[in-house]
Parts: sequence; C-alpha cells; structure tokens
Amino acid sequence: MAATQEKAPVVVCCGGGGAAAARRVDGGPGSSSRGAIVAAPAAAAAAAAAGKVSMVSGDDPRVAAAAGGGGGAVMEEIAAAVQPTTAKVSSKGKRVKCLKWITMPVQRWTNRLVDYVNHGAISNMESALYLYAPLGTGRIPIMTRAQRSHPLDPLSAAEIAVAIATVRAAGKSPEERDGMRFVEVVLLEPEKNVVALADAYFFPPFQPSLLPRTKGSAVIPSRLPPRRAKLTVYNRQSNETSIWIVELSEVHAATRGGHHRGKVISSEVVPEVQPAMDAMEYAECEATVKSYPPFIEAMKRRGVDDMELVMVDAWCAGYYSDADAPSRRLGKPLIFCRTDSDSPMENGYARPVEGIHVIVDMQNNVVIEFEDRKLVPLPPPDHLRNYTPGETRGGVDRSDLKPLIINQPEGPSFRINGYFVEWQKWNFRIGFTPKEGLVIYSVAYVDGSRGRRPIAHRLSFVEMVVPYGDPNEPHYRKNAFDAGEDGLGKNAHSLKRGCDCLGFIKYFDAHFTNFTGGVETIENCVCLHEEDHGILWKHQDWRTGLAEVRRSRRLTVSFICTVANYEYGFYWHFYQDGKIEAEVKLTGILSLGALMPGESRKYGTTIAPGLYAPVHQHFFVARMDMAVDCKPNEAHNQVVEVNVKVENAGTHNVHNNAFYAEEKLLKSELQAMRDCDPSSARHWIVRNTRAVNRTGQPTGYRLVPGSNCLPLALPEAKFLRRAGFLKHNLWVTQYKSDEVFPGGEFPNQNPRIHEGLATWVKKDRPLEETDIVLWYVFGLTHIPRLEDWPVMPVERIGFMLMPHGFFNCSPAVDVPPGSSDADIKEAESPKAIQNGLISKL
Repeated sequence: MAATQEKAPVVVCCGGGGAAAARRVDGGPGSSSRGAIVAAPAAAAAAAAAGKVSMVSGDDPRVAAAAGGGGGAVMEEIAAAVQPTTAKVSSKGKRVKCLKWITMPVQRWTNRLVDYVNHGAISNMESALYLYAPLGTGRIPIMTRAQRSHPLDPLSAAEIAVAIATVRAAGKSPEERDGMRFVEVVLLEPEKNVVALADAYFFPPFQPSLLPRTKGSAVIPSRLPPRRAKLTVYNRQSNETSIWIVELSEVHAATRGGHHRGKVISSEVVPEVQPAMDAMEYAECEATVKSYPPFIEAMKRRGVDDMELVMVDAWCAGYYSDADAPSRRLGKPLIFCRTDSDSPMENGYARPVEGIHVIVDMQNNVVIEFEDRKLVPLPPPDHLRNYTPGETRGGVDRSDLKPLIINQPEGPSFRINGYFVEWQKWNFRIGFTPKEGLVIYSVAYVDGSRGRRPIAHRLSFVEMVVPYGDPNEPHYRKNAFDAGEDGLGKNAHSLKRGCDCLGFIKYFDAHFTNFTGGVETIENCVCLHEEDHGILWKHQDWRTGLAEVRRSRRLTVSFICTVANYEYGFYWHFYQDGKIEAEVKLTGILSLGALMPGESRKYGTTIAPGLYAPVHQHFFVARMDMAVDCKPNEAHNQVVEVNVKVENAGTHNVHNNAFYAEEKLLKSELQAMRDCDPSSARHWIVRNTRAVNRTGQPTGYRLVPGSNCLPLALPEAKFLRRAGFLKHNLWVTQYKSDEVFPGGEFPNQNPRIHEGLATWVKKDRPLEETDIVLWYVFGLTHIPRLEDWPVMPVERIGFMLMPHGFFNCSPAVDVPPGSSDADIKEAESPKAIQNGLISKL
C-alpha cells in the first residue's frame, strides 16, 4: 500500500481511559463505530496511507509496560509539540488531555516516532504504533500479529523442528524417510532489500532512510516475507545428498504440540558430493573400528588388550585418487591409545598408533580396507603428557597468583534487543550457522549529524584448512577443511564465565539439528562483553606538564570450537576509534606421530622419546560483504591497493629520503587476486565512489594485514585441488548470494579441481563500482616447540579493518576521561606543574 504525504487527523490521548477513551471523545473522529486494529509498525505506515490515523497511548498496559511505565509521559511530550487541549469523555465523567483534531503529514509523524524510539523515549516501535483505527473508506492490509524474528535471526529450536518435520513428511516412502540424516538446518538468508525493510520499519534500528527514495509514494508492505530454512540431508539408504528449501510461517503451533508444518519450496539432489561429517558418525566410526577383529589383533601386537584405552578420531578422506570419489562416504581414522582407563582427562594424543591402515565406509559402518603395514612401537608414557590441575597431572600448581576481578558496578555499556547489539556508536546483529559459527550482520557506526553509516553487511569466517608438511603415512593425508568437512559452529561449545570471558557478559545460545533430526542447544555458545584495552590516546604538553589520556575499551564477540585435538577461538573486536579487528586464537593439543627407536624426522619436532610433532600450517578465510557508506542494494564501492614506494633519485628526492603511497584501482576480479607484501606496507582500501569527507576525498575502510603466509607446498599438491583459494591472500568479487564458501559447499571428497572462489573469479566481473566482497586468506606456519606440549599456549593471528578517510577527524576524541582521572588531576597541582616546567627550562 502506498504511503502518501496527504495530511491526516491524529489524536493522542495521555490520560486514563486508553483506547476506549479515544473512541469516545465527544465530536471527534474517534467516535466512529469502527473498532481499533492491532498492527505492527509497517501496518502503521499502511494505515497512514489510507489518509487518516487515530493513535492512542497512555495508561494502556501494553504501551505503559513497553515504555518502562512512561507511556503517558512520552505521549505528553509529543502532545506538547502540537497544542494539547482538553476534551470530555462520556464514560464515568472523566476528562483526558488530548490533542486538538489537527492535520500533519503522516510521513513526518512516522519519522517523529522513529526518533523517539531511537533516542530511547519509547522502547520499541511496536509499542509506539500498536493501535490504529482506520477512518473513512480506505482499505488497509493488516498484519494480524507482530513479526517475532528479524529476517537475519538464527533459526529458533522450534523453526528447526518444523523444518525437519516438513522434510520428513515430504519423503516419498518409509524407506526414504528412515534413511534421512540431517547434516545442517540453517537460515536461508533473504535478499538485502528484505533486510532493509525490516530495519526500516519492523526492527531496530528503525531507519526508514535505508529504503531507496522514489518519486511519488513509497511502497511499504504490511508484513515481511516468511522466513525460510535450508536443509542439507544425507540419505543413508541411497548415499544421496539433497538440499531442501522450506518456508516457515508461524511455527508456534509446533511448540504447543500442534501439527503445523512448513511448506517445501524446492528439493534437489546434488550429484557427486559428500556433506560434512557429523559427531554421531564419528562415534559410530570409533565403535566400528574398535570392534573389528583384525584391528583388535593389531593392537594386541602392540601390547594393548583393553579397547577402552583406544581412541579413534575419524578424519575425512579428502581426495587423492579415484578411490576417494564421493560415490562412497569414507572415513580415514587416526588411532591413539591412553595408558590409564581410570583417568578420563588423560591426554590420549600422547600415544599415537602408527603402521595401521584403516578406511571405513561411513554409510554402512563397515571397515572396507585394513592393513597392519608396520609395527611401530607405542611411545612410552610421557610423564609430562597431562594438563589437568596440580596433582592430577603429577605436578604442583603455582601459588602466587592473586585474584583479578573485573567489576562493572553500573552494568555494561552495551544494549541488547534480541540479536541486535548497540555499543558506544556501533550497532550490528549477531547470527550463527553450523558451518561458520559466529556471523556479524549489518555493521554500522552512528556518526553525529551524518547518522547511521553502514560499513559491512556480513562478516564471518567461512573456511579453514590445516595442511601437514610430513610426506609420511598417515600425515600427508592430514589436510582438514574444518568448516566444510566438520562445521565450526557445530563443534562450538558452551563457554565458562570467568575463564573464557570476564566481566559483565551477555551469552547467546545456538540451536542445531543432530544427525537423526533432533534439535540440540549449545547454551552460552557466543560471548559478548567489554574489555579494557590499554591506552586509547594520550598527549602531554611539555611546557605546562598538563596531560590528556583516555583508556581504550573494546566490545568483543566470540565463540570457541574444538575440532578433534585443536581448539580455535574466533573473535570480532569493535573499538572506540572505529576499528574492527578479526582475531583467531589457536590452542589445544598437537597432532603427533610415533617414531621408531633411534629415528628422527626433519619434518617435525621431537617432543618426547618416540614422539614427534609434524610441521603444519593453519589457514583461515574471512569473507567480508562490505557496504562502506552504502545502503542495502547500493553498489558504490571499489577496492584500491596501496603500496609504499621510495622516490627515485633526482630532483624530487635530492635528500634521498622521499617515499610516498601509490594507489592502484583493482578494476576486475582477475586483477584483484593479490598477496601481502610487508616490504611495501601493502594494504587495501574499500572506498565509496559517491561519498566524500571534508577534504573531498572518498570515504573508505582499510584492510590492514597481520602476519601471514602462503602454502608451503608444490603446485601439484593434492590438497590444493580443493583449496585453490589458498594461492592468494586477497580475492575480491562482486556480491552474489550463493557464493559463500571458497572451496564450494561440499569440499568433503570433492573431485572437482578449484571449485569455488578460484573458479568464480574466472568470470572476471568488473569491480570499479559494485557491491564488493573481500575474501582475506591468512595463516601461520607452525613449527612445533617443546613449549607447545602438552597443551599449546594461545597463538594469535588476524587482521584489522580501519577507517581511512571515513571520518573527518578522530572518532575517539570525544571519549570522556575515566573515573580514575581525578587522581591524575590531584597530582597535577599548579605547584607541581610550575616545578616541572622550571626543571625542563
């Protein structure tokens, strides 16, 4: 329904009587016999489009509660701006203060209410605009209930259950339904225009300017499109993988035991792929191997009779030859053995079992290849192998560590509304997926008179690869794609207050499907909290001795996952000076190998007698759908590479000291395959082609690399068939909604060469002014140390997004002095300043 600028009568009642009083005002339009209609914010605009609107607030419990009990006061404030008067109410002889029957542009009225919501006067738009009475003959589409979930909110447990029930019911036969295994159920993210509509009228930040300006009337739907789920289903009967799209209408009937189901929009069998492995399959694989008689005999040859001591880690087979083709679902396990069955926390990775070749058919849970190739003795028990506290590991904990308490007596500085986060001048949404884990949506910065300025539409870690550098069996096959083959989000775990996070913490739960279609919840999966980060800025005037200093604070959003032996912590940090930092913390236990007596290998580090740690690399891929000063569906970004050059000798460099920053526009996708170069301080800037700062230069955000590396492998290395995206540190593409995972959606046993990012860029799409996606590949080369044993201290790696001409000056200059600055001022007495100045002079 089109919204017009036609003037409409508006009434606001602030005293007793609520909606009924408004309808009974003598002589007012509210005396119409038509009943009031409950509607959501978008329906407000639709109602306004009919030309006449009656709005009521005050003592109605819904509004009063939502406005923190101040609904009447808020409406009084609005009423004061438009000449209140007093009218009689026929019921019980009460009088209420009401507005005169006035006219005002409906769009201005809507914008005014948006301002009140954004400034906290009213807690949400639904509270401000929940009640409308259509007047006259206009026909208005009405939403019968409010939207409960933002289009980008993660799927709830109820929505996952409904999606699974819908797919199961669509099975063509009992055999097909029984064979269904649910690898992933994830939100099918809507188009950006749907997100813009939601953020304009339905959910925070309530910013109508996100919608494009059009001549005439804007079209404002009365409701958002239904949410959709995308399901990856593996059929154990047929060994087929299929993708289903299910439309989710209101799913609340399912939670009440009803029979409501979604609607299947599409289903498609994807040929020649294998989806990610599931934890249930890992457990089944371990049981299958440990019950296999030839394996039991092989372990007896190594002196192990108790199968309870044996650990079987199922790794994906990768792709090395046609034997690994996806026509079979394969697992190639690694074997380890503990020394003590009574110690559940014993480090079993300290005794790798080598020389045994096992391949498991994961579809049917049978061993299809087995060979005891070489009798490698088990490493002797290492007395330094355990990492549990004190005597439980055979050691003594240090005793001189005093408590460190993070105290926020007034609570945190952030505000949470569902998955919408506001902190300082930042705001964004939190999401979570089984593959990527944490996703950050709709990142924006509120910049004074320039308002809310977008920076990125979507930030996440979309893949990681861990190739090992030992050519010996079984290590050459250790090339894990931890997102695509396992799932970073599915392997996340519950975080502990005081250990994983400190301070005032907001946790978010995550919901997943298990392999058989049950819904599981990881409580406290995502942690959001503030951290002190040292000095933000400081300067002392040497003449006066006066100093100004500010402490830096950052907002951190994180999750941690465990993939077999390693832990990975993924962090997004937001700073007061406009920076965004992406950080990965690596810890956990090294993946080890066993040595023959007297043997040593140059492809690793000897950790203990008979035990060594192979060299390896960790690579991470961050996908950043940028939107620097771009509203949804605007495509006004480009990428510039900056290299620092030394000026040639001559008239421009007579003192031989000159250097400058040289910019180069990356015009197409093939030109934008770039590598880091610390020698030239290389970095990249995402610029808006149509927005400028006060000097007339384009506004932008700079990608600043941290430490990095490239794969230490020959081009013919088998793992590079599936990981062609590792060949460069930076890739830039035009946005396309189905281009998300750089190794393709199904890297497990993928026989296709360079599927994904390395193939997409061959289209060589133009980048001079478009919707930009950055793919930053960063990694570290791990040469293990003895100090990495038995559990590795955290290694950090990451990069920074930094404003570059985005602001007109430092955005951190308005950070106020800290509460401890009073002590500093006392020390800066006039006498101390004078003495300090005299001593300097």
